[in-house]
Amino acid sequence: MANPSLREAPLLRHGWRMQSSRRRFILGTTSALSGFGLAKTSALEGHTQELEPTHLSPTRPGNVVQPKLGLVTYNLAKDWDIETLIRNCTQAQFGGVELRTTHRHGVEVERSSAERNEIRHRFADSPIELFGLGSAFDYHTPDPTKLRQDIEATKAYLQLAHDVGASGVKVRPNGLPPEVAIEKTLEQIGKSLNELGRVAADLDQEIRLEVHGRGTAQLPHIVTIMNHADHPNVGVCWNSNQTDLEGAGFEPNFNSVKHWINEVHFRDLYLEEYPWRRLFQRLLETGYNGYTLAEIPGSSDPIRVMRYLRALWLAYQDRL
Repeated sequence: MANPSLREAPLLRHGWRMQSSRRRFILGTTSALSGFGLAKTSALEGHTQELEPTHLSPTRPGNVVQPKLGLVTYNLAKDWDIETLIRNCTQAQFGGVELRTTHRHGVEVERSSAERNEIRHRFADSPIELFGLGSAFDYHTPDPTKLRQDIEATKAYLQLAHDVGASGVKVRPNGLPPEVAIEKTLEQIGKSLNELGRVAADLDQEIRLEVHGRGTAQLPHIVTIMNHADHPNVGVCWNSNQTDLEGAGFEPNFNSVKHWINEVHFRDLYLEEYPWRRLFQRLLETGYNGYTLAEIPGSSDPIRVMRYLRALWLAYQDRL
């Protein structure tokens, strides 16, 4: 039976996910505190690490809800095992991670029950929250056999996310088959997500639909998909694409999905063609306190890059 608190709670759509365990509450609090320059204990180093102080804007109350900073393992961390991932994110003061499938960390459905339990405990005993798993499943195919395979594979991935202590799975649309009417494809994706949302609710998980794919990344199409999905455990992963600025423009596009956003991906913040400051302002205005996750290219000096990125992330929110 689906969890009624998740099914009924409107807060889910703003990223205020009902936490089911004391560990997630503690980790969420720790991640939030790290942005305010408070001390936290590193399980890796065994001592209290004093973080560099940051300051809120004088016009902003101290108890304001704010986004958290995290990392997508695609592509900067694709070659990091779990130990390296935890160590590097701790050093760079990133609070959580989304683990992309096929990467070296090896968090895959083939993991045994004992291995899944070990992964859960490795993150639980660290300062880093395992926020979610990033899949490559999509539901736009006109082939009913492949569609069913992707849906069932996603269900297995949701079980994996539950077992390792994550809170959701990122999925995506990935295109519009030219031989099928657009509306039919969007409806098919949405109905697939509705089925997955019901499974996610039973496992205390979220489905996070990435704004992705040729054609499907257009925000009006995402709205159509979500209207067909129509389930509180299905939300939108804002992906910070240049297509966000097309059509009616950034503001109407953001407003059209803001009540569904339960995850945010962002690219290199030095890219001036995207309105980063406005994005973070809008997230703050909507009360979003979920993760904003960096999805950036690899580097020979990743910790330095992550520290610069964190500084920009704070600056765009007037938190330095």
